[in-house]
Amino acid sequence: MYYALARRQAAREWWLIFASLVFYGWWDIRFVPLLAGQTIVTWLLAELAIRKGWRWPLYLAIVANLSVLGLFKYIDFGATILAQVTGLEFAKASLILPIGISFYTFELVSYLVDRLRGTAPRYSFRVFGLFIALFPHLIAGPIMRHNEIIPQFAYDPLRTGVYERIGRGLILFLIGFIEKFFIADQLAPIVDPVFAEATQTVPVFSLASAGALAFALQIFFDFAAYSNMAMGIGLMFGFMLPVNFNVPYRAVNLRDFWRRWHITLSRWLRDYVYIALGGSREGVGVYIWATLVTMGLCGLWHGAGWTFILWGLGHGIGLLVCRFWQHYGPPLPALAAWAITLTFVVLLFVLFRAADLAAAGNMFAGLMGQGGLGALWPAATLVPILIAGAIALFKVPTYEWAMRIQPSLPVAIGFVAIAVFAVLEVGQGAPVSFIYFQF
Repeated sequence: MYYALARRQAAREWWLIFASLVFYGWWDIRFVPLLAGQTIVTWLLAELAIRKGWRWPLYLAIVANLSVLGLFKYIDFGATILAQVTGLEFAKASLILPIGISFYTFELVSYLVDRLRGTAPRYSFRVFGLFIALFPHLIAGPIMRHNEIIPQFAYDPLRTGVYERIGRGLILFLIGFIEKFFIADQLAPIVDPVFAEATQTVPVFSLASAGALAFALQIFFDFAAYSNMAMGIGLMFGFMLPVNFNVPYRAVNLRDFWRRWHITLSRWLRDYVYIALGGSREGVGVYIWATLVTMGLCGLWHGAGWTFILWGLGHGIGLLVCRFWQHYGPPLPALAAWAITLTFVVLLFVLFRAADLAAAGNMFAGLMGQGGLGALWPAATLVPILIAGAIALFKVPTYEWAMRIQPSLPVAIGFVAIAVFAVLEVGQGAPVSFIYFQF
């Protein structure tokens, strides 16, 4: 239908908005009015600010959007903290977290802040609504900027290269599909039992190390898979979505890691939090403060819990150490720098995955051998970790590879065969949700 309406810009954009809302409502139709309401209210307040020359509607819209996010995502966490501090009991709201709310709220806020800065143009409601609702990136990113995607809505979908874009988009989607179901999901049977055991006792070193390493690989392939599938679908519609991962486990320091991991979130935090707090321009004290606050918020954005906050703060401290070492410490050999960085990242992911601080403590105790050494990894553990690790380290960046591959009949036949095999294999088991859907 989209390509049938290709020559009619308004019609094809309205169709994409409708299709995106249907896609979103397929998960839980009750939250479609919330998504639509946040979008409409944000646009109306931005329009009011433009027409009257006022700034307060923009501030109001920012507060309103963040308040909605806080209500659904953090109200129970806040109630728990208040109960611990005051000794009083507070009833939990136990609200269902609308899928994608953390992502589209950040997109709404970024537009509003850019309006305050005078760097965002005025948009019609149609293109603004499509910017937020566009289904490939709606539920788990990439976190888009208005100026990255809205100008592309005017491009003719049938412009030169349409079949190549569709073909390369299908390749990207298939690669993401394989990363999810044949790599990430195959690591789950290694990860889940270990972290479940850690809620009760200290696991042996062999299990704790396998669980920690497997989860670091699982979350990478799980999230990178969704990002590749989103970019692939976007490309099939003629849109270029931003790259979200660039082989992050090759990073040789933590600053390098965050330039490669969840790139669109890193950019958002840098541009709208870190720089706003002073960044590195206002002296050492401000730099330390800005870094810790930014990464603490990064952790809180991922989840309402102390484990996520400590994960973010851990990365903040690591970034500070990295920065000061680069200024005052001796240069490290590349291999040593890579090993230290990867070890640090894997260990902090224990906090990210653990059910609570007690479980994280048991995992770290297990990694220190306090539960015993345990047996050598069996083949069912060793082989998936080795394969996933090798791919994570040595593969060509997916988007770069998909754009570089030369179309040919053997390539087409090969990908069709892989697609058929993948669909048949996946159809045999229960579907597993993407990890980042919970954020």
